[in-house]
Amino acid sequence: MAFSSRFFNLIVLVAIFLPTIAIATDYVVGDDKGWTNNGVDYEAWAKDKDFKVGDALVFNYKPPSHNVYKVDGAGFTSCNTTSQNGEPLTSGNDRVELQAAGNKWYICGKEGHCGSGQKLKISVKDSSGYNSAVHGIAFSAFQVIVVPLIAVLII
Repeated sequence: MAFSSRFFNLIVLVAIFLPTIAIATDYVVGDDKGWTNNGVDYEAWAKDKDFKVGDALVFNYKPPSHNVYKVDGAGFTSCNTTSQNGEPLTSGNDRVELQAAGNKWYICGKEGHCGSGQKLKISVKDSSGYNSAVHGIAFSAFQVIVVPLIAVLII
């Protein structure tokens, strides 16, 4: 009896966490080129991506050559890091979770880098209203797997 109780608990945990895991995405900024001022068009990179709350941006670069500042729209346009932007990220493998919907702006604060194009603007959508085909498929697969398992445990 203890085995079936543990198995049921495992199924409940999977049922709770699988939908979240299935739809969150980590986006490596600049893909294999990373966060650099060497010929990456970050506007083009972001253009076809569908950023949602819960997703994350990963900025890969070699410190101390670059850094990442989260800025506002004015700071993005003027490449200004001195407003209320806080401290830069400097690890070289910075993960930024997208916690709220809206426009987000990021720049490199090293001299001349932002001006040469090392800046990223994205629009984040609220994940609660997200209705893409991928989400539907992931959630349907989840139902197809979990519902029969729960039915077997109940019977």
